[in-house]
Amino acid sequence: MTSSSDITTRSSSSIAADDPRRNLVLTQSDDQNLPHIGLVGDTYTILLTGKDTAGRFCLIDMYVPPGGGPPPHRHDFEESFIILQGEIEATFRGVKSVAGAGETLHIPANAPHQFQNKGELPVRLLCICSPAGQEEFFAEVGVPVATRTTAPPKLDEKAQADFRAKAGALAPKYRTELLQHA
Repeated sequence: MTSSSDITTRSSSSIAADDPRRNLVLTQSDDQNLPHIGLVGDTYTILLTGKDTAGRFCLIDMYVPPGGGPPPHRHDFEESFIILQGEIEATFRGVKSVAGAGETLHIPANAPHQFQNKGELPVRLLCICSPAGQEEFFAEVGVPVATRTTAPPKLDEKAQADFRAKAGALAPKYRTELLQHA
């Protein structure tokens, strides 16, 4: 029988050495010190950034109120959604489907998609983007809010137009294309 100490002391030429500069990261979605970002009526809490994962992926806790969800878009990175509570309507390449708690959706890179909360209760999901970078887009285009469930400020017509212009201008920097509503 092999002990865990035997496993950690063996070296393998096919696996890189441990990098002691990288540390364990432990986060909790309700931590007031995490970035909670209001965006398109939703609140996104950044749990892991590209800095935490050597750029491999980011992890975002998404709180989507009734009627919430992003507009149609696509990007050149992989994106997976793990639904923790509630139900979302996902549109993938123009085809609608519904996913609920306990289900996972995976969106391949470059595919047009969006999701919406069509229900009466908030939806909570985890979003994994690989490689990382989407969390930086959210931080740059969104607004800081107090907690994981704090709604972003309501935008008047001019503020919505300004937001759309800002998001459209920043999207290419983050390998994202905002699409027209169908």
